[in-house]
Amino acid sequence: MSTSPPSPLPTLITDPRIRAAYAEGAGIYRIVPAAVAIPEDVPEVAALLGWAAETRTPLIPRGAGSGMPGGNVGAGVIVDLSTGFAELVVDAQRRTARAGASVTWAEVNDAARPYGLRLPPDPSSGAFATSGGMVATNAAGPRSVRYGSVRKWVEALEIVGADGEVRTVRRGEGRREKYALTADGRRLIAERFPKTRKNSSGYALDRFADSGDEVDLLVGSEGTLAVVTAVHWRLDPVPADLAGAALGFADLEAMTEAVPYLVSLDPSALELLDSTLLRFVPDAPNVACLLLVEFERETAAAARGVVGDAVRGLKHALAHVETAVDRAGLEQLWEVRRLASPALARLPESQRSLQVIEDGCVPLERLGEYVAGLRAAAERNGIPVAIFGHAGDGHVHVNALPDITRPKWLESLEGLFADVTDLLVRLGGVPAGEHGVGRLRAGVLERFYGKDVMALFRDVKRAYDPLSILNPGVIIPAAAADWAPLAALKVGERAAAIPDDIAARLREVERSAAWATPKVALATPEPLAPSP
Repeated sequence: MSTSPPSPLPTLITDPRIRAAYAEGAGIYRIVPAAVAIPEDVPEVAALLGWAAETRTPLIPRGAGSGMPGGNVGAGVIVDLSTGFAELVVDAQRRTARAGASVTWAEVNDAARPYGLRLPPDPSSGAFATSGGMVATNAAGPRSVRYGSVRKWVEALEIVGADGEVRTVRRGEGRREKYALTADGRRLIAERFPKTRKNSSGYALDRFADSGDEVDLLVGSEGTLAVVTAVHWRLDPVPADLAGAALGFADLEAMTEAVPYLVSLDPSALELLDSTLLRFVPDAPNVACLLLVEFERETAAAARGVVGDAVRGLKHALAHVETAVDRAGLEQLWEVRRLASPALARLPESQRSLQVIEDGCVPLERLGEYVAGLRAAAERNGIPVAIFGHAGDGHVHVNALPDITRPKWLESLEGLFADVTDLLVRLGGVPAGEHGVGRLRAGVLERFYGKDVMALFRDVKRAYDPLSILNPGVIIPAAAADWAPLAALKVGERAAAIPDDIAARLREVERSAAWATPKVALATPEPLAPSP
């Protein structure tokens, strides 16, 4: 009897320049890895995991690198899944798409559009967010108010476990999971899980308890339980018509009262732009906050009608109104949102946009308190902020904008992180609505869930990854004495040293959101100019 030879390991790249190119992601960190592996197929991933288990080497699965809280950087071996898993097949009859881990949200939608289909959750990073990365963080976006996060759109996952086992986990196909909840565990989850509309903070034991589907446990696990090599997406028809409005308010109280009414009208998107962000946008309305609302309907008349309902129902509270009754008009209406990110990217080098408190989510009725509390915490710590987010879900993004030439700016940033964590706990929120926990928030999860739920999280981790080789320090924090959320920043005097040209290229990737750029290319020296 003959046996197949074991699959070869992908090359472990230890070139210092390439390691430096993988030291950063979209968030705040710079951590130079020990090596980089770029597997080209599933057998290579399985071989790599087997080697990591044998050698006790930490692995950090990574897609495009656009994740914010540090789950895509680390001191072990980066496993770059952004290029080698590009298979994409759309089954129009079944309304599904099988996408390799490297396939982006935009590519899925481009392939589905000729069949009148789409993947409804729409992260703002969709042009470069990979299928594997979206599953890792349970990504969402503006349309989550109607369609939820990606979890409910995942039909199956093709994974490689920490033991090297290759398998496909399908929704609704029994209980082959490695972890089972006890009755006491179910009661604890019902009592202790926060009641927010969105949550990407830790393992989704609440969803797993309800469905019994292992898929729900793996989605949002941030590469800590298995490596995702392909995703089977459920697709939905593209809506026939849409319309919307930009609604401005003179104060936070009026905006807070308007949100539940607008949610009751079943919008497809309901976005918040706070005055702290609007000040960066040329010709933005002069209001305390702006809500962008979009409605998808089966007919143009229905879409226009619900916009009219929205404006009439809030006319007593509005300081600014602008409506759009077709796709072209909506594109123009949303221009104010699209102009914000480029404006922040043009900040002077002395003022950096740092995503330290950027993903909190609170119960919808506490949204106004949260925004007010964010403004107060920023003022108290002397750090400007830009506030925006998904109002219909009570979910707010915040860019902290410290002047890194100012004395004790890092201490002020630490104070802001602590104050906003306190605020979220008090309001019954969670620290991550769609971006995941990463390394940044791992050490505060216990404050939101308590020790007993964190013990369940550790049980899940041990069941899937007993040697803790998959993204250690993500979700399950490092030892309390070692966890320091702002200790490995990409800016400031303490930032890890990397070649100046690579640091400049990484900065340009960040400024231009060019996360699809192959990181190996960033390490290639510029060719010498030809002699005159």
